Amino acid sequence: MTFEEKKYYNDLKPYKLKMPFGDFYLCDGFVVSELKEGVHFDWERIKTVMDRVIEYYGKNTKWGYISHRVNPYSTNPQTWELVDQTYNSVISSGAIVYYNKMTSINAALEKHFAPVNIKRFDSLEAAIDWTLFEKNS
Repeated sequence: MTFEEKKYYNDLKPYKLKMPFGDFYLCDGFVVSELKEGVHFDWERIKTVMDRVIEYYGKNTKWGYISHRVNPYSTNPQTWELVDQTYNSVISSGAIVYYNKMTSINAALEKHFAPVNIKRFDSLEAAIDWTLFEKNS
């Protein structure tokens, strides 16, 4: 079930950033990403999204990132460090929502290599609650 199909989507009133490789929902204090199946979320794509997100939130604003993995895709887990260095720790925390064993294993690997606080969840609702708690702590 995508973010737009969730019951609280209308309450959050996110700005939808539609990219050729996926959709990004910019909410108050966090972003929910939903990448298309088979995409490799490489540095060039990440940079394109980050530039637009920073344009929306402003520079040096802390916000959380939720990777809502409704589709399988690939990424280099070490890219988190490049994002952290390039964008001056813009992201306050990261959450990965998984729905199967393979995605859970991939999320565990990303958590190991990421320089930011990443937590794994099996529901989008729990990831949003945690992200908002982290942001307000």
